[in-house]
Amino acid sequence: MPASSPLPCVFCDIVRGENPHEIIYEDSEFLGFLDKYPLNAGHTQLIPKHHYRWVWDMDKADLGFLFMKVQRIAKALQNVFETDWIIADTGGIGVPHAHVHLVPRFEDDGHGELPDPKILREIPESEMVEIARKIRAELERAPG
Repeated sequence: MPASSPLPCVFCDIVRGENPHEIIYEDSEFLGFLDKYPLNAGHTQLIPKHHYRWVWDMDKADLGFLFMKVQRIAKALQNVFETDWIIADTGGIGVPHAHVHLVPRFEDDGHGELPDPKILREIPESEMVEIARKIRAELERAPG
């Protein structure tokens, strides 16, 4: 169960099931879900279920497990979106809960070298459901 935070935390709400998102990965310690305001299709957030302010606040073992899962999800995104270019970025500013963004990149996506946070994609809910299904299927196909 996430530790209480002095401010409301949208990611803790997601962990508790109070803010529905398309879940692509879940185990006892971590949750992966599609970003509702994606930079590109497949933009995924991976978070620890326990509330930490920053990724760097996690203990070494949990940090290692987090990045092992980041690698597994990144490889699934590469296969689903047929791109080798996956940007991984740690977060904690916009949402004060440790997280890693995984963003599939494409040559013509308009972002430049790094993703432009002003370029957000509007993806219909039905397409988000299908994207999540494909990522989950890829993760099941290639367990890690």
